[in-house]
Amino acid sequence: MAEAVAHSSSLERDARAMHADEHVRPGEIAIGVIIGRTSEFFDFFVYAIASVIVFPELIFPFADRVTATLLSFALFPLAFVARPIGTQIFMAIDRRHGRGTKLTIALFLLGTSTVSVGFLPSYEAAGIWAAVILGLLRIGQGLALGGAWDGMASLLALNAPEGKRGWFAMVPQLGAPLGLIVASGLFAFLLGTIGEQDFFAWGWRYPFFVAFALNVVALFARLRMVVTAEYAELFKSRELTPSRVAPTIKAQWRNIVIGAFAPLASFALFHMVTVFPLSWVYVYTGESLTRFLVIEMVGAAFGVASIVASGWLADHIGRRSVLGYTAAAIAVFSGFAPQLLRGGAIGESVFMISGFILLGLAFGQSSGAVTSNFPKRARYTGAALTSDLAWLFGAGFAPLAALALTHYFGLAAAGGYLLSGAIGTLVALALNKELARRLD
Repeated sequence: MAEAVAHSSSLERDARAMHADEHVRPGEIAIGVIIGRTSEFFDFFVYAIASVIVFPELIFPFADRVTATLLSFALFPLAFVARPIGTQIFMAIDRRHGRGTKLTIALFLLGTSTVSVGFLPSYEAAGIWAAVILGLLRIGQGLALGGAWDGMASLLALNAPEGKRGWFAMVPQLGAPLGLIVASGLFAFLLGTIGEQDFFAWGWRYPFFVAFALNVVALFARLRMVVTAEYAELFKSRELTPSRVAPTIKAQWRNIVIGAFAPLASFALFHMVTVFPLSWVYVYTGESLTRFLVIEMVGAAFGVASIVASGWLADHIGRRSVLGYTAAAIAVFSGFAPQLLRGGAIGESVFMISGFILLGLAFGQSSGAVTSNFPKRARYTGAALTSDLAWLFGAGFAPLAALALTHYFGLAAAGGYLLSGAIGTLVALALNKELARRLD
């Protein structure tokens, strides 16, 4: 650990030296945020796609396709369970050694855990230890994601001009569909060009190596921001410094709980239009995965446009209204949309495009809801904890729950999980009058 800290300190000095005579423009905050979030979500979706296509075949070949996929999805939430623990560990590193050190160690851990999946042995080679190793690497990813919180999104929100807060709140969320487009495109290219045999022999490992390279780029892009004296002072002046986790939870538990439930509809929908439909197509149909990954990319492109639209809407009708209206629309969507997956290419396209439009409108303002719910002194740590819990409750178990419900009760039952998220958002917005006042 001491070597890692010393190494990260040298990285910070190099970053400062590279930009000692360069003025960092405030608009570059947004660029740093988008690069960082796109890299994180690319890692996320590379694992998610592999958990549908690769791990059932590689790690659980002894089970039928449905059971193998459910076993693969049982490992999926480990990252979300580990993430709050990672937040606590890395907040302590932040307080003692600085944000640059914390970020360097966290992204090194994320990159190492991700690229190590690319060297994962098969069940035939390692037996049940293959699943154990994958679970440990998944926990490593979760711990690292807890430490990758850099406060840039909060800084962006606090520096947003009056009347543009919704617009600036949506910027960090663009990383999700952009990361999905790149990850889906890479898997689609590999599946479509090298053949199934080569893909399962070695091709599936390549995206995990790419993820490591992107992490290196993201690390320097983010260090470019956080170690600059101008931005270090900006973080300090906005009170975006790490508070101790236990006292923050004690003082802000109500805001943390409400903040975790306010974006629940968008977080539940997140996996319902990304991981779950891919698993349904793979498990229950004989359709081309390459074709469906292309449909997913098209849907994600609509998601990008919808996230941008959410910023404009939030600034004109209020962020709380956007969250409330989209939660109600998601509740309606949950009642009929999953059945569209039975409709072939047309039904799948309608499901994906309409789902991503709703996701973009809701997800585009979910980080704003989290950020705006805390006083400045608790914003840095409180927003990180709230985001961790929202992902855990809203998204972590979504692929497993949706596929299990579908397997035992049919496609319509998968909408029940999504409906619960929409209800959670509506209840949170209705109960928290303080949140309503701040968002409007």
